[in-house]
Amino acid sequence: MDIRYSTGKEPFKRMTTEELRDEFLIQNIFRADDVSCVYSHVDRIVVMGAMPVKETLDIEKNIDPWKNFGVKYLLERRELGTINIGEKGYVNVDGQDYEMNHFDCIYVPMGCKKVTFRSADSAKPAKFYICTTPAHRSYPIKHIPFENAIHKHLGAQETSNERTINQYIHPDVLDTCQLSMGLTHLETGSVWNTMPVHTHERRMEVYFYFDLENDNVVFHFMGEPNQTRHIVMHNDEAVINPSWSIHSGCGTSNYTFIWAMCGENRAYDDQDWIKTEDLR
Repeated sequence: MDIRYSTGKEPFKRMTTEELRDEFLIQNIFRADDVSCVYSHVDRIVVMGAMPVKETLDIEKNIDPWKNFGVKYLLERRELGTINIGEKGYVNVDGQDYEMNHFDCIYVPMGCKKVTFRSADSAKPAKFYICTTPAHRSYPIKHIPFENAIHKHLGAQETSNERTINQYIHPDVLDTCQLSMGLTHLETGSVWNTMPVHTHERRMEVYFYFDLENDNVVFHFMGEPNQTRHIVMHNDEAVINPSWSIHSGCGTSNYTFIWAMCGENRAYDDQDWIKTEDLR
């Protein structure tokens, strides 16, 4: 398990490109028949990827629950959300199968002991992007097909940010302890995902970029509003954003990204907006 430690505002200002990438960038999320795992000390979120091809994958394949988390099983004191960005697959929770088509999501609450992943067709594998956060109580498990998410169409071609925000693990859909997750798709010709930018002092956020074809990239901007830096993001890569940091990206083409938040509250609109003219 890859462990990342929290970096504050002052050290951030002096970090090199390599140091920024080592601390905040998450690569190699999907490996055939394997489960990746990155543990961030920023609100203790864990980012994982499971890509079952020929095998059924246990979420604890590369985790020692006691050594890594001080518990008997991963979700003893955690909740989990996963979105399938690949082909049809299945998530099995304590013996119950849930069919997961492309862009389907499932919320798995604290207390579930065994979670596994498999693909319906090894030639067309599922790709499960997973985030898990600390929890204090158990809410009902909920399977959320893409069509049951809340779809919000925002932006415009004139401002290069026409997009649809699909809210899955969200207060208007279900109750959780602190985890929120959703998926945003940008239309052809749109490249900005969040502009004007914002911070939310009470929550951190992870962005996972995908559907970047060929040699296209996203320039992900982070840092204090008056001390911005960027990380060049390639397909199927994620970036950790502390609560004090802006989080916004501009691509060389349109793309899709999954956002996951955790922290003090789940108020989606609890954001501190930054005027574009105030950015530095």
